Amino acid sequence: MVVIRLARGGAKKRPFFNIVATDSRNRRDGRFIERIGFYNPMAADGAADGLRIAADRLAHWESVGAQLSPTVARLVAQSKKAAA
Repeated sequence: MVVIRLARGGAKKRPFFNIVATDSRNRRDGRFIERIGFYNPMAADGAADGLRIAADRLAHWESVGAQLSPTVARLVAQSKKAAA
């Protein structure tokens, strides 16, 4: 099953997450199919872009049956709320 989830990057104590479409059997930071966006929890409000998601690619993966992880679902809802 294809799942859309976070893959951690960044340095120690400075997390940075890529939002990726991957096979659910792969490791968290392992091989992925496509990078859909990113989430930077350390971004200051307004100083830098803390969340970016390619909405067209997200819609594509959802249309072919990919499941969102709970955290990614929360971030997607947050980004839709901020866009409106």
